[in-house]
Amino acid sequence: MVAGMDVRWIGPEPMRRCPPHKACRLIFSLLFGVWSAQALEMSVGKIPYLEAVNGSTVVLPCTYFSCIGIQNLYFNWQFNDNGTMQKVCESVIPSEGVVPKVSIFRDRVEFVGKNHENNISILLWNITFEDGGLYTCFGRNPKEKDKNHSAIFHLIVVDELRVVDNSLTIMIASAVGGAIALLMGFMLLKNFTLFVLSKMEEKNKECLVSSSGIDNTENGLSGSKAESKATPKKK
Repeated sequence: MVAGMDVRWIGPEPMRRCPPHKACRLIFSLLFGVWSAQALEMSVGKIPYLEAVNGSTVVLPCTYFSCIGIQNLYFNWQFNDNGTMQKVCESVIPSEGVVPKVSIFRDRVEFVGKNHENNISILLWNITFEDGGLYTCFGRNPKEKDKNHSAIFHLIVVDELRVVDNSLTIMIASAVGGAIALLMGFMLLKNFTLFVLSKMEEKNKECLVSSSGIDNTENGLSGSKAESKATPKKK
């Protein structure tokens, strides 16, 4: 090597290694995404509350879902009695589609889900005001390393259902309907006016053409008469 000569690498650029913490972060994100997709999920529906009349019978809905399936899924229903969680029922589902044997710990409670399509809903007979409150549907799946999840349903017990006043809704609908009808009437009137004006304009053009033809004809006749008139002979 000659002293002072600048030597550079001509071959392909060496591979740059990703910093360890970035690689770990990427792997953790991927694993967390897969684990989240497989995680057990309990659901009480899109509307997690119900307002029911005292003395009626209601269903508290709950279903479970798991991407990788279940094995000996444990579930229970609990009632929040002024901060104290009271167990309503519990059971273990060996596998999907199997009807479990449910242990019930409160009166007027029936398991109606039967595990049909992952349904573990319960029914409350002849509800009272004491039955109103928060109910928790809990599940734990050993197949997912005991991954657990819960959902809360709010039961509201009333003397009678409230009558919804639709006066404001009817007024708004009437106002919107009237505005739409007025707009449609205005558009029809506008189109009719434009149609009449266009017809009048066409008629005026026809009149102008006709009058112009008559004028030309009269001018032509008078000119021919003037030309056909013989000049008097000189004596």
